[in-house]
Amino acid sequence: MRREVQTFVADGPPLPDWDAAEEEIDRRGTQLEAITKPVTGEEAAALVRCLGPDDCYGVAWTLLHLIETGPNPALNAKPVPDANEWHHRLYDRALFEEPDPTT
Repeated sequence: MRREVQTFVADGPPLPDWDAAEEEIDRRGTQLEAITKPVTGEEAAALVRCLGPDDCYGVAWTLLHLIETGPNPALNAKPVPDANEWHHRLYDRALFEEPDPTT
């Protein structure tokens, strides 16, 4: 796993919520932007655990899109009903993804 991913994962799961300080959210966003695409399957699995309870002022969307650059699906089983909404969103997006006609 690349150092940038290890740093991001080690700093928390999950992402901070809306109540976090602006500096914390900015720091996590900067860490996320340091991770180049695509991610590996191992990195995607580690990053999934970082999805938090809300969108973290857009940082969660950036994280979700980064996870989607890895081998799909990042989640192989449907999340339990009370799982994090981001896990449901990630699973649903992979489930309904249009197949790439070039592959």
